[in-house]
Amino acid sequence: MANWNDPQPRTGFGASPSLDGRTEGRATYDAGLRSYMLSIYNYMASGVLLSGIVAVLFANSGMAMQVLGTPLRWVVMLAPLGFVLAMNFGLNRMKTSTVQMLYWGFCVVMGLSLSTIFLVFTATSIATTFFATAAAFAGLSLVGYTTKKDLSGFGTFLIMGLFGILIAMLINLFVGSTVLQLAISVLGVLIFAGLTAYDTQMLKNQYAQLRGTEFIGKAVVMGALSLYLDFINMFQFLLSFLGDRR
Repeated sequence: MANWNDPQPRTGFGASPSLDGRTEGRATYDAGLRSYMLSIYNYMASGVLLSGIVAVLFANSGMAMQVLGTPLRWVVMLAPLGFVLAMNFGLNRMKTSTVQMLYWGFCVVMGLSLSTIFLVFTATSIATTFFATAAAFAGLSLVGYTTKKDLSGFGTFLIMGLFGILIAMLINLFVGSTVLQLAISVLGVLIFAGLTAYDTQMLKNQYAQLRGTEFIGKAVVMGALSLYLDFINMFQFLLSFLGDRR
């Protein structure tokens, strides 16, 4: 979720951005925005690809079965969260190269964590769900990028829904209800679908405040991280009720 930096005021979609009191040419601004967003998508897609490769190799090597059957599984499961926290809380003190390194490290450990899906679901259902998620993500991100409707008001409700899902997941660890699990999965897909459009618009709006600053490189990486998390979570929730189990 792109809440790591929320500069104010926001620039409207129809407004011509200004720099030092001068109106910048719309064509120049749009070209810079496209380059900025393309960089984010490239980082995000490369990160997903890296995680996928690591997950497949780790699962097929047999190491996933061995490691995830020991207490080390908690290290594998919690390591991605550690990387995300380090990137968010240390962002202002880090160099761009450090943030980039942490992002790639996050993608690797996330791949290790994702390897479990290859032990639970068939390869065909994983591939089918992945491409369905990719198509949905592309459409939702396009909506967030092109819509003139301000989606910022939905952010609070989506975040509240996300916390609600986390609480429900903790409860279901003890209850073990299949009905509750299905409800969590459906709501999870809907929430991260909304966050995909919301985060895309947020990232687009942030460009007006960040362009020309030293922070722009970090913003690209953190934007990619936000969209990566939206994609992966939507994929996992979708797989949980569409995937065929082994």
